[in-house]
Amino acid sequence: MALKIKLSRVGTRSKPDYRIVVAEARSKRDGKAVDSIGTYDPLTSPATVKVDRKKLESWLTKGAKPTPSVRQLLKI
Repeated sequence: MALKIKLSRVGTRSKPDYRIVVAEARSKRDGKAVDSIGTYDPLTSPATVKVDRKKLESWLTKGAKPTPSVRQLLKI
């Protein structure tokens, strides 16, 4: 079972909001997630990224790989 750390969209059509989740690599974007580790709000200035660092480190040591978009957000 390959795990990815990816974005799951929540919110309305005109107000996107995202959760940073750990899910199986083959699951759909908004499909079932194993764990939620943070949020991302692109509409604030600057964009708001909140991540639980303990959960993130735990999942990275277990072998979960972030997607390119999540990798960019984690640099912020």
